[in-house]
Amino acid sequence: MQRSNVTEQGTLSPKQLAAEVRRLTATPAEWVARVRLDPEGRWYERIHTADGYEVWLISWLPGQSTGFHDHGGSAGAFGVVWGALDECVVPGGSSPALVSKVASGDVRAFGPRYVHDVRNSATGSVAVSVHAYSPPLSAMTRYDLSPGGLVVAATEGEEDW
Repeated sequence: MQRSNVTEQGTLSPKQLAAEVRRLTATPAEWVARVRLDPEGRWYERIHTADGYEVWLISWLPGQSTGFHDHGGSAGAFGVVWGALDECVVPGGSSPALVSKVASGDVRAFGPRYVHDVRNSATGSVAVSVHAYSPPLSAMTRYDLSPGGLVVAATEGEEDW
């Protein structure tokens, strides 16, 4: 895989991560043979690491989701290659969740501490996506959505993935 331009601080901005995701979603021959499907939950694999960033490949069967989570201090971007995903966000942490469709070819980018839930809401189709994070993920916080908004449920470290 080609190496992206890394800033002097050793991290990529959300815009740079989105460019890397676009490059990879446009060149599936580089990684398509690695895709797996798992009826027990989303399948994921780290497919690239470099100084300052990492890239993950995720496949989604119908109904599979991440649940609400952040990415610790990492910025990120993700793009859908096949199928479509729904991204749910809770603006301000206490409003009703807003859902937007992320279709094949779409890319979303975000800064650190961004909280969302990503899911394959389709009833009969698989989705595949590429995700990039900078710096590489070291911790994530999981949240429950209560009537009052998002509530911290758990914190995970990289040993949990």
